[in-house]
This record gives sequence, C-alpha cells and structure tokens, in this order.
Amino acid sequence: MDNDVSAGSVSSTVVGRLALGVTLLAFGLGTTGVIDGVGTSDAVTVAHYVGGVALFLVGLLALRDSTASGVGYVALGALWFTWAVSDPGSANAAGLFLLLFALVALTLTVAGGDTLGQVTHGLLFLAMLVLAVAAFADSSALTKAGGWLAALSGVVAWYAATAALAHWPTALPRRAAGRGVTATG
Repeated sequence: MDNDVSAGSVSSTVVGRLALGVTLLAFGLGTTGVIDGVGTSDAVTVAHYVGGVALFLVGLLALRDSTASGVGYVALGALWFTWAVSDPGSANAAGLFLLLFALVALTLTVAGGDTLGQVTHGLLFLAMLVLAVAAFADSSALTKAGGWLAALSGVVAWYAATAALAHWPTALPRRAAGRGVTATG
C-alpha cells in the first residue's frame, strides 16, 4: 500500500471490496445451484442493495479522492443495480447485458491497480463472459461454470478487503533470481 493513500480512500476501497465480494458470492453461488433451493434470483436483493446502492455510494466517496477504484465501484454499482431491477426479456438480451458487464470488468482489469484488484476484476470479466456465452447458447453447464468464476472472484474481493484490515499479505512473494542472474539484469 502506498504511503500517499489517504485513510478515506483506503476505507472506501475496503468497504467497496467487501460489498463486491458479498455480491459476487451471493450471485455466483446462486448461479451454480450448489445450495439446494437457492438460485440466481435469490441474489437479486443482495445485488440491488449491496452490489448496486452500497457499491455506487462507496464509489462516489472514493471519487472525491480521485481514485480509480471510485470509477470502478460506481460503474459496477450501476451495473449491479440495473441487473437487479431489470427484466432481461430474452436470453439474447440477457447475454448482451452480461457481455457489456464483462467489457466493463475487462476495462477495470487492464486499468491497473493492485494485484488482488486485478485478479478480482479479471475473474469477474471471465465470469460475465462465460455467463454471456451461456445465455446466448442456452447452456446450463456454462452457466454453472460462470457462477463458479463469479464466486471465486467474490472470494478474492473478500480476501483483499479482509487482508487490508487484518494486515495479511496482499502480494505473492517474489522468487529469488536463479543461478547466474543478478537482481539488476
């Protein structure tokens, strides 16, 4: 973590990651059908209030510090809110929405940030892409795979928030240079 980061942006990032993590876990696990009697539609309330409203508000707070995470949280909050309150209509319309959601996640992935944030957004991109293809192809197997990717993304977001609060490691240790290789070259 940079020493230049203000306390407001750090707390916004932690709250944003917790909100994103909870939303992705609820959505992902609901989509997989792994819990008897729990489906994707059961994640709508979480997606509406935690993923939509809370994430959007956290994003607005983070924007006051001009942070990239603020842009991400506002965009993701708007998408989760839209998903929760809209009726997708056809499978192709749902697939198109998921594809557009995937493109936003891809933008957040390549925009940079810390490693855990990039992994979270990268997994979110893959989840939404797989779910979009599943909607277009009407494939329940791909839908479950996309759900597992979304849940995994939620676990990474949750870990990133918890690690920041608990001062756990947030980066993989670097491997020592091999024989004959110096640190400078």
